[in-house]
Order: sequence, then C-alpha cells, then structure tokens
Amino acid sequence: MRLLASLLTLAGLAAGELTAADKKPLRALLITGGCCHDYAKQKDILKQGLERRINIVIDQAHSDDKSTKPPLPIFGKPDYAKGYDIIIHDECAAGINDPKIIAGVLAPHRKGVPGVNLHCAMHSYRSGDFRKPVKPGADNGKWFDYIGLQSTGHGPQQPIEIKFENNVPFITKGVENWTTQREELYNNVQVLPNAKVIARGAQGNRKAVVAWTNNYEGTRVFSTSIGHNNVTVADPRYLNLVARGLLWAVKREDMKLVKPINESFDLNSKPKPKSAAGKKKHQN
Repeated sequence: MRLLASLLTLAGLAAGELTAADKKPLRALLITGGCCHDYAKQKDILKQGLERRINIVIDQAHSDDKSTKPPLPIFGKPDYAKGYDIIIHDECAAGINDPKIIAGVLAPHRKGVPGVNLHCAMHSYRSGDFRKPVKPGADNGKWFDYIGLQSTGHGPQQPIEIKFENNVPFITKGVENWTTQREELYNNVQVLPNAKVIARGAQGNRKAVVAWTNNYEGTRVFSTSIGHNNVTVADPRYLNLVARGLLWAVKREDMKLVKPINESFDLNSKPKPKSAAGKKKHQN
C-alpha cells in the first residue's frame, strides 16, 4: 500500500503537480527612496511587475525623502531582512557614508541573504575617496565588494544599446538584445574578480557593463545599473531580466516565470488635471 502511495506521488510530480515548497511564494523586501528618481511610482511598478511574473510577495520599505541621505526605515535595524528570501535595493542613498549604517545595511547579506540591486543602488553607501579604484576589503569598499562592481557616475540620458553575454545562462535564457529609451549609462571604475558580466551597454563611444552577478562571500547577488526612468522600469524586457536575476539569486531556477500579455502600468506620478466639466460640477 505504501509502495502504491509512493508511486502515485511520483506520478503526480512527474505530471507537473506542485509541491508545498513550490506553492509557497518567495518573500522579498523592496527598498526605495532618495534622490533623483520617481520612487513613488517605480516601487509600485516593480512590485506589480515582479509579482505578475513569479510566485513572490513583495513588501516595501519606502521613504518619500528625496535627498541623498534618505532616512530609510531599514537604518539601525541589522535584522531588517528577517523572514525574507531576498532584498531588492533600489534606493539612492549617495550621501550615506556612516560606516555603522553601511554595516547594518550589509549585515543580512553577510549572513547569506541574497540581493538584487537596481540602478542608483550602485551609487549608494559611498565613503572616502570612492572615485579612485578601491581595494577589495578596504573600509570604503565594502558596498562595492557586495555589489561586485565600482561605479561613480554617469553621462547624459540617451538610449542605451544593450547586448547580453552568456556567462550565466539561466538569466539570459530567452533574453534578446534591445535599445532602451532615454537612460543613464553608469561608468565602470572596475569590475571586481567575483563578478560575471551579464550585459554590456553602449551610448555611442561610451561603453560599460550594465548587468552582472556577484559572489559575495558565498551569497548570490544580481545587479543592473539600468532603470532610471519609469518607462524603462515598466518595460517587459527589463522586468523579465530582473525577475530572472532574482530567481537566480535565490537559487530557484526551477520556478515558473510568466510573461504577461498586454501588460500596462500607470507611469504618470502627477495627479491628472480635472476637466472643465469636472471642475464646474465640483464648484456646484
């Protein structure tokens, strides 16, 4: 009888029946806020876009502060990642240089929590003379050690031609080269030894790595410097790339990834003006 039950179970799995582990959604914490970007809108685009694609529930840790030193709700809480499978850093905290804060942000990743880093996360948590190549393990290089690449700035907003490389096949499976709309090409001061290039971008003669993975003390980390404008963040190709990078980081390459059809987002972060008729009706 036990043999029959085992055979039926195996048959069900072979037929594609999901186990309890497969049905359980991943849990992610998305961190947004700070300078220079429409995080109020982008945090929702990312949450909706990723939750549509993979079995994941995304919580948000957001600050409306638009300075380079946003008071993000994770600061002072080195256990902020408790209960999460992965942390998505999409903050722009370029002015945060307090070693204690930086150590606290890195604490979960040092303990093995995977990370995904988007756009201005590459220019956050910098200290000392970060414009010169830092040595691995240096006091002012701890965030770069985690990211796997050192970047200090960007050029003008122009389309970026993105070309993928096959160094991490799962992430680039089914992904095609494309040219973005207006975007910022982040420079590369150096690509660190444990990083693997996923994609390179070009704006005319300016070229740089724009997507990569990193082995951070045994923890998987995926990053892309693309993602300044809402139209890029809402691009299905961008969301597919981030979703695949996320699944790779949490070692769930077996999880199904859905590509939504006729997907749309509200990209306008400003309130829509009322029509003349609406104003008249309101006044009455």
